[in-house]
Amino acid sequence: MNLIPAIDLIDGQCVRLVRGDYAQKTVYHHDPVARAEQFASQGFDHLHLVDLDGARTGELQNLQVLERIAKRTDLSISFGGGVQSLESVTAAFDAGAGRVVLGSIAVREPELFGEWLARYGAEKIILAADVRDGHIAVAGWQQTSAEPALPFIAAQAGLGVTQVLCTAIERDGTLEGPALKLYAELREALPEVQLIASGGVASLSQLRALRELGCAGAVIGKALYEGRLDPAEMIADT
Repeated sequence: MNLIPAIDLIDGQCVRLVRGDYAQKTVYHHDPVARAEQFASQGFDHLHLVDLDGARTGELQNLQVLERIAKRTDLSISFGGGVQSLESVTAAFDAGAGRVVLGSIAVREPELFGEWLARYGAEKIILAADVRDGHIAVAGWQQTSAEPALPFIAAQAGLGVTQVLCTAIERDGTLEGPALKLYAELREALPEVQLIASGGVASLSQLRALRELGCAGAVIGKALYEGRLDPAEMIADT
C-alpha cells in the first residue's frame, strides 16, 4: 500500500482544513516546496498535492508550486483542485504531475471526463470520489451532488477508471480514523479498482486496517503535520 503524504495549498501555504471547511484552516508551513523536500528525505515516494484555491474557484491558482516541487524532488505527484478544462489538465501534466485528480468534472460533465480518460489513459487519471452523507461532493466540497457514492464510482469504473481517491469528508482533518466501513463496501463491490483512502488517518493500526482491506494507497495529512505518525515507522511497516 502506498503511503501518500498530502499538501493542501491556500495562498501558497501548506494548510489543513477540518471536514473541508475553509473557515477551519490551520497553516502548518509557509513553504510547501521545503515540506515536500522533507517528505522525500523521509523516504516517501508519493505526494498528494491539492490546490484548494483552485478547487474553490474552478481555476488553477497554485500551479507554480507543483512545478517547483516536481523540479526539486523525485516524488510521484498526484495533483488536483481547479482542474476543469483540457488546458488545465495539460498544464498540470506539463508542470510535473504524474497523475491528475478529477472529481467535479466527472459529475458535471461526464462525457468530457470520459474523453480525457481516453486521451490520457487510466494510469494518468485518478477519480476523486469525495463523499459526504453517502453522496459525492463537488466544487472543493462546497456543494453536495445528488450522486450516491457507490453507483457513481461503479459507473466511472465501467467507463474505464481504475484509480479512485475516496475521501470521507466527515473524517477529513479530524484524526477520528478512516471510514473503514465505506472502504470495505467499495472494495467488496469494486475489487478491480485501485482504491486510495483519505480522511481521518491517525495511527499505524489504522493504516494496517486499510492495507488489510486491500486499499492501494492511503493519504495522510494532519497526523504527519502534528507528529502523531512517525515516517520511518510507517514506511518500515509497509
